[in-house]
Amino acid sequence: MQAITAFPTVRARSARTGKKNTSTRGNSAARRQAARERLITVTRLMDGLFEIPVVRRKFGLDAVIGMVPVIGDVVSAGIGAYLVLEARELGASRWLQSRMVGNLILDFLIGAIPLLGDFFDALYRAHYRNLQLLQKELGEPYIDAARSRR
Repeated sequence: MQAITAFPTVRARSARTGKKNTSTRGNSAARRQAARERLITVTRLMDGLFEIPVVRRKFGLDAVIGMVPVIGDVVSAGIGAYLVLEARELGASRWLQSRMVGNLILDFLIGAIPLLGDFFDALYRAHYRNLQLLQKELGEPYIDAARSRR
């Protein structure tokens, strides 16, 4: 005869099957690594894809896309907002995210001015500044490597 207890023992589902749930830790590290790589790749595309040979000044698709009035700046700001979300995935603080958004707003507002905005887009490089801010906050050498390759 079995004893009836007043408080039945309830075990977690992973304890019932005998397996430990370690996939979330592995997935988290893999997601963070993928977010870092996407952040660096998009930053290079937007702010460092081309180089002016004589001056050795780099510019990217941000300056090229920005030549299309208003729409180009909206697209660039949208890509920048995506990068802020990636920074959030890496653990950026709210203060850092607001600074990154501030860089994007400045890039958008001045970039919308005809002709002057095109030069500003090539010189300001908001996406690269945001990458530097993230690097300083997180102190990750992987992000540091993107700076040394420039």
